[in-house]
Amino acid sequence: MVKWFRGEIVMNNYNLQKFNAARKALEYVKDGMIIGLGSGSTVEIFIKELGKKIREEGMKIFGVPSSYQSYILALENGINVVDFLQYSELELCVDGADQVDKNLNCIKGRGAALLREKIIASASKKVVIIVDSTKYSESLNIDVPVEILPFSWGFVKREIEKIGGIAKLRQGTGKVGPVITDNGNFIADCYFGKIEDAEDLEVKLNRIPGVVENGIFPRRIIDVVIVGEEKEAQEITK
Repeated sequence: MVKWFRGEIVMNNYNLQKFNAARKALEYVKDGMIIGLGSGSTVEIFIKELGKKIREEGMKIFGVPSSYQSYILALENGINVVDFLQYSELELCVDGADQVDKNLNCIKGRGAALLREKIIASASKKVVIIVDSTKYSESLNIDVPVEILPFSWGFVKREIEKIGGIAKLRQGTGKVGPVITDNGNFIADCYFGKIEDAEDLEVKLNRIPGVVENGIFPRRIIDVVIVGEEKEAQEITK
C-alpha cells in the first residue's frame, strides 16, 4: 500500500521505485490524449503525478478508468472521464501488474479489476505497464486471478483442476463472503506453478464456460514495461 501525507507520497525504497516508474510513464502522455487508466498502487501514483502535469502545463487529458478507485482518482486530478461509447479506441493505456516475466507476459488482477483492465489494454494503441523491481521475474509463477460467473463456480473449479490448476475462491476482508468484482462476479486465485506458456494458458482458461476473463496479459498486448528502481526506471520493449 502506498502511503500519502497531505497529498504527497511517503518515500521509502519500495515507493521510490513505484514513483520512478510512474514518472517515466508520463513521457508517453501528450496533450489531448485519450488514456486508459489501470488500477493499483503504482497507477495511483501515476494518476496523481499526471494531475500535477495537467495543472502545471494546462493540458487536457481524457481518461477511461478500469475501476471505481481509478475513476475517483481521475476526477480528483483533473482528468476528463469518458467511456467506450464516446471513444472506442484509446491512444495509450498505463497500468500496473502483479508480476512480469522477461518476455513481457504479465499477471494482473489482485485488485479484482482484470476484466476491465484487459478490455482497456486491448482497445489501446500502446500499452505501458509500470512496476517496481519486485514484480519483475524470469518467469510467471504466482496465482492467476480468474473472474467467474457466480452461477458457474463449482463447474469452473473442476475444469481448472483438469488443466492442472488449484482454484480458491477469494474471500473479502471488509465483509463476509467472497470478493465481488465491479461487474458482479467472483474472483478465484488459481495456482499453476511455473507457467511455461502464458498465452496457451490464457486461451485454455477463457475456453471454460463460466470464465469471464483471466489475469494473464500475454506479450501480444503489451508494448512497454517500465521497471522502477531506486535511482531511475528501466524500459523494456519487445
